[in-house]
Amino acid sequence: MSTTTVMNRAFRLRQRPVGELAEGDLELVEEELPPLSDGEALVRTLYLSLDPTNRLWMSDMRQYSDPVVIGEVMRGIGIGEVIESRRDDMPVGSIVSGYTMWQEHCIAGPETALAPLPSPLPAPMTAFLGPIGHTGITAYVGLSFVDPSPGETLVVSAACGAVGQIVGQIAKARGLRAVGIAGGGEKCRHLLDDLGFDAAIDRHAPDWREQLAAATPDGIDIDFENVGGAIMDEVFMHLNFQARVVLCGMISQYDNAGRDWMGQLNFGQILMTRATVKGFIVSDHPEMFEEAATYLAGLLAEGKLKYDETIVDGFESAPAHLRKLFTGENTGKLLVRVAEPSA
Repeated sequence: MSTTTVMNRAFRLRQRPVGELAEGDLELVEEELPPLSDGEALVRTLYLSLDPTNRLWMSDMRQYSDPVVIGEVMRGIGIGEVIESRRDDMPVGSIVSGYTMWQEHCIAGPETALAPLPSPLPAPMTAFLGPIGHTGITAYVGLSFVDPSPGETLVVSAACGAVGQIVGQIAKARGLRAVGIAGGGEKCRHLLDDLGFDAAIDRHAPDWREQLAAATPDGIDIDFENVGGAIMDEVFMHLNFQARVVLCGMISQYDNAGRDWMGQLNFGQILMTRATVKGFIVSDHPEMFEEAATYLAGLLAEGKLKYDETIVDGFESAPAHLRKLFTGENTGKLLVRVAEPSA
């Protein structure tokens, strides 16, 4: 058994946020971890992924998975390094990815959703939380449901986010016309000049609706929806006959958990256009993960896939930085650097 005493800092959910995440909703605690037993490994978190679903998991609204129980360590995905092990499949020095939770260390037992990454790594470590990790795989899986065809027009909201920028580039690689909706002129220029989108809509501009109409003169065949709310409503007004809507997220509504919300105003356009709406959760489709990662890694190796990262330092700052996802302060994947690898 381990003789090392490990003090672990972790965020525990103390109360369910009402509106924006506030002080007191999460508590940073320091606790001693128990010694390892056979079949367990001690993992030190290196990077913590901040995702819109973190906010959803804090609420008790009806959702795709059980909410985090009050008092439990906050749920989250990360990358870590095995620093002590009594598991044959996780030797010391292994880099693993999965549900590290919001903590500096975790004990990975047989039931823990953590798996080793390839060695040597074929891409930068953080790419396994971004373009070839769960966010890139989300983009790939979502598009697989709508059978995109060359020449079609795809619109993606939150296009400068971790999922959105990958969606647009997959669309371009498959011969579609990619239109991105993002916040601010700088992000729109980035979509056009660096990521290869055909058009970009600045949702902060007073004429963003007119911009969308001008960018989609032949209508919209596929909407990859990450935002919901007013943006989704306006996109609905440009859907073509038998258009397809991929419902990946509705980040504009996550702070409304537990409060009244009027819903989408233009949902009737689904009837008028005979469009199809497909909601999906990437974790429901593990059979597609290897296929998706292989495809995305291929694009990355060929220089056909670019990605952005916003990396912030300091584990204790994670709750404050989560808000960046809702204000648009980040570009691409938002990560917290918790520790440096030992080698």
